[in-house]
Amino acid sequence: MKHKAKKNRDEEAWTWRDSLGTVFQVQHLLLKVLLVFFWGFLVLGAGAGLGYAVSLFQTAQVLEGPELAQQVTRVAGQSELRYADGSLIDKIDSELLRTPIHLDQVSRSVQDAVIATEDENFYEHDGIVPKAVLRATLGSVLGLGSSSGGSTLTQQLIKQQVVGDAPTFSRKAAEILDALALEEAMSKDDILMAYLNIAPFGRNYKGQNIAGIEEAAQGIFGKSAADLNLPQSAFLAGLPQSPIVYSPYASDGTLKTEENRELGLERQKNVLFNMLRTGKITETEYQEALDYDLQADFRPGEPTEGEMHNYLYHTALAEAQDAIYSYLIERDQVSERELKNEATVQAYQKLAQQELSNGGYVVKTTINKAVHEAMQAAAANFGSVLDDGTGRVEMGNVLQDNETGAVLGFVGGRDYASNQNNHAFDTVRSPGSTIKPLLPYGIAIDQGLMGSGSIVSNYPTNYSSGQPIMHVNSRGTGMMTFQDALNQSVNIPAYWTYRLLREQGIDVQDYMEKMNYEIADYNIESLPLGGGIEVSVDRHTNGYQTLANNGRYIERYMIASIETPDGQVVYKHQTEPVQVYSAATATILQDMLRGVLDSGVTTTFKSRLQGINPGLAGADWIGKTGTTNDYGDAWLMVATPGVTLGGWTGHDDNSPMSNLSGYNNNAQYMANLVQAIDLADPSVWKADQRFTLDPSVLQSSVLRATGQLPGSGLSGPTVTSNWALNGALVTNENFMVGGSDADKRSAWNSVRGGGGPTTGNGR
Repeated sequence: MKHKAKKNRDEEAWTWRDSLGTVFQVQHLLLKVLLVFFWGFLVLGAGAGLGYAVSLFQTAQVLEGPELAQQVTRVAGQSELRYADGSLIDKIDSELLRTPIHLDQVSRSVQDAVIATEDENFYEHDGIVPKAVLRATLGSVLGLGSSSGGSTLTQQLIKQQVVGDAPTFSRKAAEILDALALEEAMSKDDILMAYLNIAPFGRNYKGQNIAGIEEAAQGIFGKSAADLNLPQSAFLAGLPQSPIVYSPYASDGTLKTEENRELGLERQKNVLFNMLRTGKITETEYQEALDYDLQADFRPGEPTEGEMHNYLYHTALAEAQDAIYSYLIERDQVSERELKNEATVQAYQKLAQQELSNGGYVVKTTINKAVHEAMQAAAANFGSVLDDGTGRVEMGNVLQDNETGAVLGFVGGRDYASNQNNHAFDTVRSPGSTIKPLLPYGIAIDQGLMGSGSIVSNYPTNYSSGQPIMHVNSRGTGMMTFQDALNQSVNIPAYWTYRLLREQGIDVQDYMEKMNYEIADYNIESLPLGGGIEVSVDRHTNGYQTLANNGRYIERYMIASIETPDGQVVYKHQTEPVQVYSAATATILQDMLRGVLDSGVTTTFKSRLQGINPGLAGADWIGKTGTTNDYGDAWLMVATPGVTLGGWTGHDDNSPMSNLSGYNNNAQYMANLVQAIDLADPSVWKADQRFTLDPSVLQSSVLRATGQLPGSGLSGPTVTSNWALNGALVTNENFMVGGSDADKRSAWNSVRGGGGPTTGNGR
């Protein structure tokens, strides 16, 4: 047999491109591969495909020798989740238990069994077998079978440790080049040992996933890899082909049924035959191994219970997996065309999970430890104030930095142990009236259709179906000021404003999609009241962050960076602001939303905070409330110049709460939550700062009665109306936003007769 010695060179100076002899060898092998591809494409009548194949090899990124060797032999520990200050949140559960050993600690029978089964020409080839590569390529192109067959041990090692198993030609090209390079960087024995330490071996007697020959030997037979006999070695050597199927243990650690165990035993017989066929064992050894009672050697099952984590662990883990997925896609230069293949996406998602579980990464989150822990304590200590006699009420809260988009803390629910639903990130519900500042009012202001002093219609109105548009028990009162409509959260003005946007052909969808709201149908008449919209607390908090950040949407994020064990940064969050509303529009809404909380009409939040912490209550608070039909949901969105805090309460089954649950209960809970955050880190609120109108705001002195400039012989008290665009018009008979023709005539006659807008009623 040919054993290729590892090159004796200074690793820091060595690359496989630096050695002229190595270059010739690799080029020679690459020429073989390209000739094989050329022959295959000629057979297919698609010679043009050769150019594509060449381009794949030219663009494939290949690690340098020492770096490649380090990568394939890397057996990292558990990855870690960390707070923003670097302290530990938790270690990420590892999918695999693994105990690295040296080749002299592995029985010869194991080595022979693996080579005979997985790569009988291991000591003869240079990392790839061209004919096998062609066979796999034709299988992929023509659909003649699996495209993953024919891999040498070297290729399998590259696949598991470097490039993954995505079904793309670019990935396959990188695998081939890396395999050729690895053969120049490592000896055959080192490659074999790396494979034996890395390969998956299914489950052990506790139901835990295992990798590496030593962990397999201990976990299945209770002995070291050096002491395995021939039947045991053959059984373990067969496992990597389909480790979960061939494993004798179920996921809970119990032994599988006799029928299911038979699959692994049949695989063992195949391995033994391969050893006989390749001359690794004699006919006598073969027969003795077949007669051996292997099942008597399986360790008795000892099921273990999984560890319970918390909302933070699972949320951060999911977002870290997304980040690693993005890194892998970019690293491997996976094209948009390839990502349309669901198998490719799934392969990279699986690879991302494996990388994060077993890669020893350090995942740094944006979570402020003191703030987050204070929020959990507030949920535990004050969550009971939400209970209103309708059953246990749940909550979800997200605290987001206005300027950066970073999530500083959140509340997923009352108690993870009793309810694992993450009400901050996973629960989606109708936002009710909290959608109104974003849609329709923010868009109408941004388009120059309304100013802060505009008059809106609250005359009784029906949907096109004939159903009355109600606000609590009121069918409507008449005209009212825009500020009063917002303070009282009445529904008819929002309906008419949205209808105006539609009639004017305003692209409402573009506004909402810039903030990543997913709305299926923009034709729903009740859309501006929250009908037809379902949103999570984190997504909705991001919408309000846009208003608090002067119209700039910053996609919320929780993962700041991800580093390898040696400190290499593989992922770092990049902020990409999107200007959704003009700064004028956002600051006009800030001024109006300040009035919503100060009025106390729909929430007692400010007065309750005043009772807890008068100084904090004096900060510049803006916000909006919202409830849904039958009081199934209660929302309170608040913000200061520093952060935005979103809050939802309700039942998981959508059953109603009491009619004052949002007005009183959620206000009390949110006030206590705000106080807890302040005690943990008062700097987050930026309580010494104020929201101010942008210099681009157009200010008009308008008649309070019409919201327009004095004219048409009308006079009276004036107010300042803030506009983002155009400015106020001179008073005319169509001064009121919304309403039927009859409503507009009634409003005009009223102001001509000295009347004015009503104050409305209800919450």
